[in-house]
Amino acid sequence: MRPELSTTDDGVEYRDLNGNGRMDPYEDPRLDVASRVEDLLGRLSLEEKVGLMFQTVIEAGADGSLLEHPGNISKSPTSTVVLEKHLSHFNVHALDDPRMAARWSNQLQALAERTPHGIPVTVSTDPRHAFIENVGVSFSAGAFSQWPEPLGLAALRDPEAVCRFADVARQEYVAVGIRAALHPTLDLATEPRWARQAGTFGQDPDLVTELGVAYLKGFQGDSLGSDSVACTSKHFPGGGPQKDGEDAHFPYGREQVYPGGRFDDHLKPFPPIIEAGTAGIMPYYGMPIDLEVDGEPIEPIGFGYNKQVVTGLLREKLGYDGVVVTDWELVNDNHVGDQVLPARAWGVEHLDPHGRMELILEAGADQFGGEECVDILLDLVAQGRVTEARVDESARRILAVKFRLGLFDDPYVDEDAAAETVGRQDFRDEGYAAQARSVTVLHNEDGRLPLEQGLRIYAERVSPEAVVKHGKLVDRPEDADVAVVRLTAPFDPRSDLFLESWFHQGSLDFPPGLIARLERIAAVCPLVVDVVLDRPAVVTPLLRIASAVVGSYGSSDDALLDAVTGTIAPVGRLPFDLPRSMDQVRAHGEDVPGYDDPLLPFGHGLTI
Repeated sequence: MRPELSTTDDGVEYRDLNGNGRMDPYEDPRLDVASRVEDLLGRLSLEEKVGLMFQTVIEAGADGSLLEHPGNISKSPTSTVVLEKHLSHFNVHALDDPRMAARWSNQLQALAERTPHGIPVTVSTDPRHAFIENVGVSFSAGAFSQWPEPLGLAALRDPEAVCRFADVARQEYVAVGIRAALHPTLDLATEPRWARQAGTFGQDPDLVTELGVAYLKGFQGDSLGSDSVACTSKHFPGGGPQKDGEDAHFPYGREQVYPGGRFDDHLKPFPPIIEAGTAGIMPYYGMPIDLEVDGEPIEPIGFGYNKQVVTGLLREKLGYDGVVVTDWELVNDNHVGDQVLPARAWGVEHLDPHGRMELILEAGADQFGGEECVDILLDLVAQGRVTEARVDESARRILAVKFRLGLFDDPYVDEDAAAETVGRQDFRDEGYAAQARSVTVLHNEDGRLPLEQGLRIYAERVSPEAVVKHGKLVDRPEDADVAVVRLTAPFDPRSDLFLESWFHQGSLDFPPGLIARLERIAAVCPLVVDVVLDRPAVVTPLLRIASAVVGSYGSSDDALLDAVTGTIAPVGRLPFDLPRSMDQVRAHGEDVPGYDDPLLPFGHGLTI
């Protein structure tokens, strides 16, 4: 699908977005971004400018249609949010067939042309190239090429590989019309119980900084352009040091703490990512407890509400003048079915939605993530609590990104190209190799790895199809030459609040019954255990039982077996320390990278 173009008398092609029969400055592709922004800003109604300041979740029709009767995720019909509320930023969830995804994107852009000034839509996404399926954080790859989680990319210790992944992801995103990434995640994985470590680059601030910049370059290039995906780097000023490892999506996880005085470590990745040109930055939900920055006590309210952090630190001290988008749903509670997720108004729970929104704007944010309540902001302006000049300030930043991405000149995508690009075989091959290479050999008693081909293999949580490519599948450990068992890092299941069941939180200890059962297997044949490390696990008992233990961070069964057989050499190194015990975890400062005496240290990884 291509845009409908008009031509001036002197031969300039342009999109007549407001339908007035002439090329206005904002429609002129020859002009610089600042000039186009100022011209358009002066034409917009208050309602149109306010609509720019909201980014809500949207669902796509599996057949490429726009949904007018959405489910629980989208709050309103598509036509309502585009034509009546004037929203033009949408966080898309499930996307299946690439051709249908491209068709949906084009339909959405065509709908946007019906608005008074034809402001194109910016479609954003959480990560969708790995394995974890969590509607609040990320999506499994589906039709897209599948790679390890960012922790696995960190295990490779290779900035060029990270940049290459980001470039592949960029090509696949652009093919289906996704032009904004709600990543990279630059948080440090210093608190081993925290549920969101899989999306980070590990515990070390220097490695996180190096890989984060490489990731940004792969998505954005040296500067934003018509082939770029605009990144929102998060979570400022570092979202990792959660008290007791509880996540700030939930009321019990609202506090961020710094018992080790290591705030600067968590801030470290952000100045380089700003210098590299990140299009957006997202503060985290958490509220800092007993934090001082440059001798100034920081108010204990959520970072998105915190003027000392957003304006004082980010904008004034670090010099960032790009878009600040809040994390999702700081203003209103989210009711989904019979569950609720309270607004993450940590420290300002007493404020009503009007007061919360007013405070967010005073803090210095530009856009409300996960919200579509334009009426509240319009009401704040009508009451004189927010000036139209303040709205203009944010609208100006937001429009500049759209112009730099080339969306005003051509927001459409080609369905055939989408079908050819997304999940292209060479992309899949590169992702598969990264899955296998990122596997980290933690323990290899008597050189048990690599496994020989043709062994009799007893397997648990490994697909039979993968096993038989390397040996003979048997039903009992007693009949096996080796047992291969996959485990997930332990967690305590929870399901009261919406999204809670998706988050792996709580103890890192394996249950005693599992350990006893593994001991019985190891008594009759050598045992190889893989632990899927979406967070660190206390693997101490496994090292005693198993002949070999490996860690993975998003590897298919096939990729894992290719790694443990040496078909593709595993070269991963731990992106974080593995603790000796939960007692050690509980005694450890949430903000401190690593332990004085870990079971296995950051950087550990054996060769086979």
